[in-house]
Amino acid sequence: MKYLVLLLISILLTACSDREQAVPKAKPLVAPGEVVLAADSPKKAYVKTQTLALSQHALMEPVAGKITYNESLTTRVSSPVAGRVIETPIALGTQVKPADKLLVLDSPEVADIEADFAKAQADHTLAEHAYQRQQELFVGKAISRKELEQAQDELSRARSELQRTQDRLKNLHISGHQTDGRYELHANLAGVVLERHANPGMEVRPELEQPLFVISDIKTLTVLMQVFEVDIGKIRLGQKLSIQVPAYPGKSFIATVTYIGQVLDETTRTIQARCELPNSEGLLLPGMYATIQVESAPEDQAIVIPLTAVFTEGDNDYVFVALDDHHFKQKPVQIALRLKDRAIVAGGLAVGEQLVTEGALMLRAEEEVETASDHHD
Repeated sequence: MKYLVLLLISILLTACSDREQAVPKAKPLVAPGEVVLAADSPKKAYVKTQTLALSQHALMEPVAGKITYNESLTTRVSSPVAGRVIETPIALGTQVKPADKLLVLDSPEVADIEADFAKAQADHTLAEHAYQRQQELFVGKAISRKELEQAQDELSRARSELQRTQDRLKNLHISGHQTDGRYELHANLAGVVLERHANPGMEVRPELEQPLFVISDIKTLTVLMQVFEVDIGKIRLGQKLSIQVPAYPGKSFIATVTYIGQVLDETTRTIQARCELPNSEGLLLPGMYATIQVESAPEDQAIVIPLTAVFTEGDNDYVFVALDDHHFKQKPVQIALRLKDRAIVAGGLAVGEQLVTEGALMLRAEEEVETASDHHD
């Protein structure tokens, strides 16, 4: 009997063991919107993460701009008199300082001014001598006061004419001793000769549309940018902007907003802003096109994420965050500004979270597979 009992117990234990082996192990419970990858899953190699932190961020889409001369440091030189160029003008690219000679003209107009001055000098000398003689005669009572006053009036007119011709010479920076009819055009600002529209033998007139020379100090340039009406409030005087040009990929230059237009272009719905752009290395040139990045102030920070982390379903944007090395959670995210390769987050994420920057779509597909499998079970 004892052996029979032991045999029955043994049979029962074996049956229970076989039943346990026949029941499959339960899958780990995963909340909706979450994905758990096996420790040995090859899919883990496609997932990359980064720790979220605050940083300065773009305030608006990049703006197209153009680099021009700094008008405060630029002069366009034309001739105030007509004449013919008789010497080779100064060469392009020459560094000049105020009063440096740019070209020489043979000018009949200057010759006439010089002749007028010489005549005015002679007339003044003659009138002065006549007045002195009349004074002596008046003292000796040989002439009347009226004759003396007439001589004094002639002297005044001669003096006025002499002053007028002297002023013309002075305005043209011509010496009173010059009598050759030549006129030298001089620089009035320090800088580099960037444009020249004068050649030997050329006839020059003051009314020419093009200036003969453009001189500018290109160590400081100006960036012109058109700001759309909706973004006007994001631009302020003194703001620092990041400038990129096609000639130097990956290199940024810093400009400062110095002027914001006060008139809105009703056709383009934009205003023009001017920015001062240091150019101490001389890398930048007037006429270059630029891309302008408008960044927030250093104290205005936000979470900035790569667009590779974001996927869209319906009207909503989502990302995945890593809860640990194998466990990932889908989260809705609010985006304030979407740029070419990154997005500025308005809500939904917190500093310190581990954002999935690559592999989000793969995790989303895995989530759908797990969801379908749960429904099937």
